[in-house]
This record gives sequence, structure tokens and C-alpha cells, in this order.
Amino acid sequence: MMEDSKKTLSRRGFLKTAGATAAVAGLATGGMALKPWSAEAAALPKKWDETYDVVVIGSGFAGLAAAYEAKKAGASVVVLEKMRTPGGNSIINGGVVSAAGSPKEQEQGVEDSPALLLKDMLTAGLYLNHIELAKMVAEQSWPTVKWTIDELGVKYKDKLSQEGGHSVPRMYSTYNQSGSAIVQQQLAKLRELGVQPKLQSYLTQIYRDADGRVKGVQIREKYVFPKADSGKLKNIKARKAVVLATGGFGNDVAFRTIQDPRLTAEFPSTNQPGATAEALREAFRIGCTPVQLSWIQLGPWGSPDEKGMGLSPFFAQLCAAMYGLWIDTKTGKRFVNELADRKIRADAIIRVGNKCIAMTDAYGYSIGQKLIAESLPVLMERGVVKKYETLEEMAAAYTCPIEPLKETIEKFNKGVAAGKDEEWGRYLQKNQKPLGPGPWYALRLTPKIHHCMGGMNINVKAQALDVITDQPIPGLYAAGEATGGVHGAVRLGSCATLDCLIFGRIAGRNAAADKKWS
Repeated sequence: MMEDSKKTLSRRGFLKTAGATAAVAGLATGGMALKPWSAEAAALPKKWDETYDVVVIGSGFAGLAAAYEAKKAGASVVVLEKMRTPGGNSIINGGVVSAAGSPKEQEQGVEDSPALLLKDMLTAGLYLNHIELAKMVAEQSWPTVKWTIDELGVKYKDKLSQEGGHSVPRMYSTYNQSGSAIVQQQLAKLRELGVQPKLQSYLTQIYRDADGRVKGVQIREKYVFPKADSGKLKNIKARKAVVLATGGFGNDVAFRTIQDPRLTAEFPSTNQPGATAEALREAFRIGCTPVQLSWIQLGPWGSPDEKGMGLSPFFAQLCAAMYGLWIDTKTGKRFVNELADRKIRADAIIRVGNKCIAMTDAYGYSIGQKLIAESLPVLMERGVVKKYETLEEMAAAYTCPIEPLKETIEKFNKGVAAGKDEEWGRYLQKNQKPLGPGPWYALRLTPKIHHCMGGMNINVKAQALDVITDQPIPGLYAAGEATGGVHGAVRLGSCATLDCLIFGRIAGRNAAADKKWS
């Protein structure tokens, strides 16, 4: 009886019984032998409404990079985006991207290498990173930033900056401190090639045939987010491949709380509204392997005084974390290395009760005026960042004990003078100065759901891998936040842009080189 049940056990029956994650665990631990893919979804359409060589789902960094490379390689390409505007989370991100071993680092006396970036990624990721994927990101970091400059025409600021978890300053910042500076250039280059994203095109089904190959998708055309039944159904054939670049699920409360029950609707998110999981669910349904879905990153530099991503990260990071302090207002003391990785800092804020501020002095604010001149006036006008003439005034505003605060600043200043932060081991900038005099500037901190490290399993060719066989699913590629394994437990700031661009380009080139199935 047992043998008969094994022979007749279908993929869908198995996954329904055990769940996708349990299926993977059972295969890994029990060596359970299941047959490769067999068709269980709806049959292929008798008639396709449109046909392209490569069908790209998503129009952020990864999707646009894939479309660009596929089109340059001679493939016919369509980019499908479910929202009314292109760009996804990419167009609203902070516009920072790391480049290890870049000429700008050499000019500014920063010693760095891809090996050091990889080490930082693995340390932050708790060594849960899929090493071959992380290594690709580290090694291609400077070549990729160079590509954005030389090929796309992206403009960056002169001074490098440093995010938490990075050993050294290695981040390039776009001229407007926004990912839009990259996305708009990607869109412009695609327009020159005759490709424009088709907006309000919602993925409803991926067609994987009985032979195991992905052969197209079903969408709802003229879809109106978030109405799942809006728009008209249309079938689009992919003669060569489909590329899934659908982003993360940070704004999908139902799906994210399945992965991490703590992340209820009470937690704000930096993501755009369309950062939801329906495409990921469909990918798992047709046999993609889920990887590390419960590792969801909280951005520690958010503020409760503005919605979404906002502009608070710029001050909290570039002014306060690099040149000021993060203070627990209940004690007047530092509570974390301000340049630790995002998980460490977010966990620390939650641990001390979320009564924390990021603060700096006149010097730190002047640095910000050079790095983020366009953001600081807005933050001040909105009251997200507040100015105080004296330290006593600032302490009173946040009910912070003044004497412990003065002692904290004095201890930090002694470390600056000695060239070493003895208390928390923070990297001290080459132009670091002791804190003071005022005026003083501060903002309130709160963690916000920011990035999903988990997603579909891919290899270095950006091929999506099958949950049963661990082999590439023919005709299916994936890139960006929709994939997992690159970052492990924690993504370092500025590395998501690299991840998206690098594997997006790889996916596009390989999709264009795939064999036509008809």
C-alpha cells in the first residue's frame, strides 16, 4: 500500500498535505523520492493573445536590467508591471549602491576589496548566505556601478558614505539620493530600444507545461490595484523564457505574518503598496523552491513622524550614525553600535523599548548639508528632524536624563581623541570630530519593515530551481528581492541594488540565449 501511494502521490497532493516548506524539509532529511514535474495546472491556452521571446514580470531594478540585456541580445521583450507606475520599491529606495575596490575609494584613502565586502555580507547574514550568490554580488559590485555610469549615465555624488555592517565607506549615492536616478535611466535606455513597461498588468498564472518547461503567463490587463478580479484576462506566450522580478512582500501582512508572526499590521513598512506576495505564491505553486522566507528585515532608521520610507534614514544614517550618536532616552546612553547591521540595530531599538533618538551636533549636520542637501530642509520643515540650541533643551524635549547623556558624549569624545570607540567598537570616520558644540539635531527612531531576504531559490545563472529535483526549471529565471539566499539573515544596506542589477542582467542575457520551445 505504501509503495502504491508513493507512485501515485502528485506534487499538488504532496504540497497540500505537507506545505511547501515542509516538503523541502522532508526531501532534505528523509530522502523522499518524488517524480519530477507533471502537469497539474490548467492546460496551455489554445490561442495566445501575445507572443514574445522573453516575458519580464516586474519593473524595478532587476526587471528593467533583465529587459535591457535581453533586448540588447536580440530578443523580443515585454515588461509587465501590475501597478500604475513603473519602478516598484526601486524607484523610492535611498539611491545607494556599494562598490568594493572602486577608484573613488582609492582617491579617498579607503582600503577595500570584494573579499572584504563578501566577509561583511556573510557576517551580517549569519553565514546563511548562499556563498556563490553572495560572492557574485561582491565581485561584480564595482563593475556594476561602473556599468550604471558608463552605460546608463547615472550620476553619483563625489563623497562615499557608509551603511551599517560595512567595514569601510564604500557606498556611492545617486545625485538625488533616490533609486529613481537609476530607474529613470533604465527606462530611458529601454525606450530607445523600443520597450516600455505595460502597466496595470497583473500576473495571475504561470504556465508550466507537462514537459516541465515554463511557456508563458496569464495576466489581467488594465488591472486596478488591489482589486484581484479587475481587468481582462490575457495569455502571453514566452518563446524562450519568463523572468520573475516581482520584488518582496513587505506590505503583504497576511503572507509576512505566516513567515514571522510578530510582523503584524501594527508594524509600518517602507515598501510601496504593491510589495505583495501573489507572484511568489504562484512561483511556489508551479514548483519553485522557497528559501529563508522568515528572514524579514526591519529598517532601524525609520521615524514614527513620517509615513513609509520617508527621508529619515538619510539623517539617521549619514548624520547621526556616522557623525553623531543613537541614544536611549530612558537612560541617556548609547545602546548599540550605530554602524552595526540593520538587524542588530533594529533589535536593539525594540529591546530598549523603542524610546530612542538619532542625534548629532552642528558639525554632523554640516556634513549632512553636503551629502543630503535636498533632504535636510524637508525633514526640518516636516518636524521629523528637530533643532535644539542646547543639549539641555534637547534632553528635556525627549525626557532624557541630562547627566548620563553628558557622560555618554564625554566618553564618546575621548574615544574620538584616542582614535577608537572603546564602548561599542564603531568605525570612526577619517574626518570624525568630538561631539559639540551645538546646536543639536535629533529625530525619533522606530523600526519599519523594509526588505525580505527570502524568496525563490536560484543559481548563479539566475535560473529558478525546482523544489523536487533542485534542477533549473526550463524557461524560468528570477532576480532581485523575489529571490532568496544572497543576503542570508540580514541584507547590508546598498547591496540590494547590486543584487537586483547583477542578477537582473544575468537573467536577461541567459533568457535571451535560451532555446525557443516553438
